[in-house]
Amino acid sequence: MESNVPLYLGFDLSTQQLKALALTSDLNVVYEAKFDFDVDSTYSDIEKGVITNDEEHEVFAPVSMWLQAIDGVLQRLKDKGLDFTRVRGISGAGQQHGSIYWSEQGQQLLQNLDRYKTLEEQLDSAFSYPYSPNWQDASTQKECDAFDTFLGSEEALAQKSGSKAHHRFTGPQILRFRQKNPLAYQRTCRVSLVSSFLASVFLGEIAPFDISDVCGMNLWDINAGDWHDGLLKLTAGPSGVSALKKKLGKVPEDGGGSLGNINRYFVEKFGFSPECSIAPFTGDNPATILALPLRPNDAMVSLGTSTTFLMSTPMYRPDPAVHFFNHPTTANLYMFMLCYKNGGLAREQVRDAINQDITSSSSASRSWENFDRISITTPPLGQSSDAPLMKMGLYFPRPEIVPNVQAGEWHFKYDPTEKSLVETQEGWRRPHDDARIIIESQMLSLRLRSQDLVESPGHGLPPQPRRVYLVGGGSQNAAIAKIAGEVLGGREGVFKLDVGENACALGAAYKAVWAVERKSGQTFEDFIGGRWKEEMFVQKIADGYQKGVFEKYGVAVEGFDRMEKQVLEQERKRREGH
Repeated sequence: MESNVPLYLGFDLSTQQLKALALTSDLNVVYEAKFDFDVDSTYSDIEKGVITNDEEHEVFAPVSMWLQAIDGVLQRLKDKGLDFTRVRGISGAGQQHGSIYWSEQGQQLLQNLDRYKTLEEQLDSAFSYPYSPNWQDASTQKECDAFDTFLGSEEALAQKSGSKAHHRFTGPQILRFRQKNPLAYQRTCRVSLVSSFLASVFLGEIAPFDISDVCGMNLWDINAGDWHDGLLKLTAGPSGVSALKKKLGKVPEDGGGSLGNINRYFVEKFGFSPECSIAPFTGDNPATILALPLRPNDAMVSLGTSTTFLMSTPMYRPDPAVHFFNHPTTANLYMFMLCYKNGGLAREQVRDAINQDITSSSSASRSWENFDRISITTPPLGQSSDAPLMKMGLYFPRPEIVPNVQAGEWHFKYDPTEKSLVETQEGWRRPHDDARIIIESQMLSLRLRSQDLVESPGHGLPPQPRRVYLVGGGSQNAAIAKIAGEVLGGREGVFKLDVGENACALGAAYKAVWAVERKSGQTFEDFIGGRWKEEMFVQKIADGYQKGVFEKYGVAVEGFDRMEKQVLEQERKRREGH
């Protein structure tokens, strides 16, 4: 590689690691490094990157551990031969929702760092509170209840802020912090998200929130493009809205606008150019859609232990069951996100039941061969000429949040002609029927909640995604891919996407390249799309839209919606003791 080729850095501060990578203007990754908190930090009480207080359902991390990681990962890049003078721009991603509380001395300490000392040594008094709550924290139920009722309903809160209240969201977390630690809150000069904290260290002053990451707080009015005074009043209490606004700061709208040049600490210690530009850092989920890069009307399904669904869409149609965020780079686009607790585990349980049924052995194989064969040969929705009713089910080995129900399984038959729904296992051949039905169930849930956000991708075609991308372990399964295309559509098909384990850092690095090299008015999608080498990351693995089959599943969506509502009503009655 030529020694004068410019480089760009992307960081990902996740729960368990700080990852960093360097790439060239044509998006080739040339250096990678990571700092594992359990292995590499000096904190012996850390497990999987966090400290857990089960008694209060708290999960948190020491901020100073992240400072160790910044010095550590940069040293590892230097040891690998990275010439930091070539780095023209930096951006990053952080685990969403976590909050960091800066003291009055924070800004001054950042501006006067000594190259001969570590960040951890020098920033010990930069924080009014030494810990940051992790996204797994579940200590804020009382505060979430207050947020959900403050505007009248969960729906009203979602309409304003993009989501109903969640334990991990920053607004409820700040409210609890103020009430539990009033003196520390009083001493807090500024509040950062994990992404803006990381940006602040590189910048040498408190960086503003990113226009996308700010939407994970339950405090930002997405339509108004400003803080919601009512929700700030709830959070701030007697200390007042204006004081909290000062702690939060203003939020720039341009996701690619330079925040300034790099802190001189990094120039003097690691040899960065003083002209190296710091772009806004964003959240890990927004960074993921930048790594694809996901275009409007594309859908991405992450098929891991849990299931996550991401779309880039121009439509803002919030609901308590979903999340909406501003797009991290592109005005008038939104990131739509669905998060399910159940996914791979539920499919594995069906797989194991089928294998055990076929082999009559308690130690049956974990091979997917039988599951795949049965799911593909079973007709859609279990329908046949002599059995016109649609078979549907819900499979939740863990309590689910979409919909919000206890763990369990439910099996139904739906008559699309009479629009009647009956809970029954009569006529089911279990566990064999479950193979196809569980995949259909997971995909129908996605279609139900995204159907109003997709547009027709071509003349005469019904609304559906342009492409469906699959990532995660389930993307390796041809049967799942086939059924995903039949249910969700996709004019161009279903694709397996593999950008490696560093998607968030990669998306952040792409953001840095775009921020520095873009032409006036050039969107992220057009800029990166012109340089992104699709053949390196994408493989078509199944057909998408199939006329007739897609429409049949469109009819099934109505029955699926009714099934979920019936199960939710059963849950309500159970909780009320009926």
